Amino acid sequence: MKTIQLFKLALVALLITAATQVNAQMEKTVEVGGAPMYPSKNIVENAVNSADHTTLVAAVKAAGLVETLMGEGPFTVFAPTNAAFEKLPEGTLETLLKPENKNTLTGILTYHVVAGKLGSKEIAAAIEKGDGKASFTTVQGGTITAWMKGKDLYITDENGGKSKVTIADVFQSNGVIHEVDTVILPK
Repeated sequence: MKTIQLFKLALVALLITAATQVNAQMEKTVEVGGAPMYPSKNIVENAVNSADHTTLVAAVKAAGLVETLMGEGPFTVFAPTNAAFEKLPEGTLETLLKPENKNTLTGILTYHVVAGKLGSKEIAAAIEKGDGKASFTTVQGGTITAWMKGKDLYITDENGGKSKVTIADVFQSNGVIHEVDTVILPK
């Protein structure tokens, strides 16, 4: 009888340990902009904590996309850093953030979003299947093209502009973020 009770206790301890390890794996965080990005939080809940994405967060708010990006998704977001926005011609960002330019800003931001949860493995598989390039339709309705240069993943916009993925696979509860170093623009 004592052997059975000890066995049951050992089994319960093993199950608790396994559950704790699974939970730790599910909550594996990536640090972006000096803040941990938690897989259990949505895209907006994580992005607001990144010091490298304050411009993006301000733009998402100005475009009225907060609720959308907090939604179920899933979404794949190619998230420009503050430095990426600084590459835009002087005055461009300030102009885009004005209320009268909300539609243009929304179009640019949704051009950075693809429906579905595409991690780097899925993107790489699509690139391989496409003989070196993979095209994806954005939420805005345009097309972006993914390709590799060595081990680096790049995104090309419809105008030929290129953006390098600097941090890949930041998984969220409603999708995945890939940080990019340049704002991509629709036609």
